[in-house]
Amino acid sequence: MYYITKRFELAGCHRLELSYESKCSRLHGHNWIITVHCKARSLNRDGMVTDFSHIKEEISSRLDHGNFNELLPFNPTAENIARWICDRIEGCWRVDVQESEGNIASYVKDDDGLSS
Repeated sequence: MYYITKRFELAGCHRLELSYESKCSRLHGHNWIITVHCKARSLNRDGMVTDFSHIKEEISSRLDHGNFNELLPFNPTAENIARWICDRIEGCWRVDVQESEGNIASYVKDDDGLSS
C-alpha cells in the first residue's frame, strides 16, 4: 500500500447557519490548513499515488480567497468542508481541516477509499 499526505494553506471566509446563537453566524475568515491523505494499492503510470500539485490545485482553485457560503452548496462547517474535499480527490481516505490553532475537523471514509 502506498500513502501520501499533502498539506497546504488557503484563505477564505464563511458564516455558519446554526441552530443557536454564535459569533460564527457572522461572516468571518480563517487561514485554513488542509491536510489530504491519499492511498493506492499500486502507483499510476507516472509512479505516483497522485500528483501533490493536483490535490492543491483541485481545492485551492475553487476556494482560495473566496466566500465559502457562495462557493459551496452546504453549510460550510469545517466538518462538511473536510468531507467535500475527500469526495473530490481520487484515492483520498482522510482530510483534516484546521480553521484555527485549536480547531481541527477530520473526515475519514468508511470504505477502503482505494483507487485502482
